[in-house]
Amino acid sequence: VLDADGRSIPFKALYAEHKAIVVFVRNFLCYICKEYVEDLAKIPRAFLQEANVRLIVIGQSSYHHIKPFCSLTGYTHEMYVDPQREIYKMLGMKRGEDNSVSVWSPHVKSNALLGSIKSMWRAMTGPAFDFQGDPAQQGGALILGPGNEVHFLHLDKNRLDHVPINTILHLAGVKTVDYTKKPQIIDI
Repeated sequence: VLDADGRSIPFKALYAEHKAIVVFVRNFLCYICKEYVEDLAKIPRAFLQEANVRLIVIGQSSYHHIKPFCSLTGYTHEMYVDPQREIYKMLGMKRGEDNSVSVWSPHVKSNALLGSIKSMWRAMTGPAFDFQGDPAQQGGALILGPGNEVHFLHLDKNRLDHVPINTILHLAGVKTVDYTKKPQIIDI
């Protein structure tokens, strides 16, 4: 994988010493991926440190897109890219959509039309008209490490089939996050 400065890092090094939650996103222009990563950004660093777990997002574009995507989403944890999709392929992540699976994601806020328009606008107004990865590539989520330990693997069947973040946090032994938009009522 490549970091935001284009330095190459072996994938295994990301989980060799610590347990890691690794989320593979479809592409950086996908509005569903953007909204999912915005929610990943809400995970307090202290929750991860307390559980000794790394949080890593991997995209499949050029490393030049990492910093703008982090800025757009507010994501401050680790992010890398696999521009040739070697790890995506090695893990068996599919291309194309399986629409026979009906899923709903608590992390998607935009409807399909508005989300698609926003994604297209970001592509057209970016420095180079660039889809920032293969738009047909699906992602997935893993909990790995330390070492060769695989605790969890989910390969997305379509763009909405990602694992709810609190499910991943719970499985990795990390405190969960309240994603509800309900105002909190304080009883006195």
